[in-house]
Amino acid sequence: MAEVAVPRAEAIARLNDALRKEGVGGTIMVTRGVLSITGYNSPELAEALAAYDAFDADNDPHGERDFGDLTLWGEEMFWKIDYYDADLRYGSDDPADPDKTKRILTAMLTSEW
Repeated sequence: MAEVAVPRAEAIARLNDALRKEGVGGTIMVTRGVLSITGYNSPELAEALAAYDAFDADNDPHGERDFGDLTLWGEEMFWKIDYYDADLRYGSDDPADPDKTKRILTAMLTSEW
């Protein structure tokens, strides 16, 4: 049976979901602003990222599930996934190829955007 090709945006979204939900396939970083929040708790942040499902046409216009907003510890936050080359010097040539792409998810305060 022939394998069904997954649309490019969905392939990228699945890789992004693996990072956001399971912490695999990239690196999760937080800004100093997030670290300075009273009550900051990294397992709680990881749980909120994994549970995030509020994707819509405004925050996910390309269907890659690479951006979101959430409120934790009374603070408005954004998270974003960026795609880099293997050396983390330039943007990735092909975000759908995990062998060519390093993903970085950054959680930040909205004021740090």
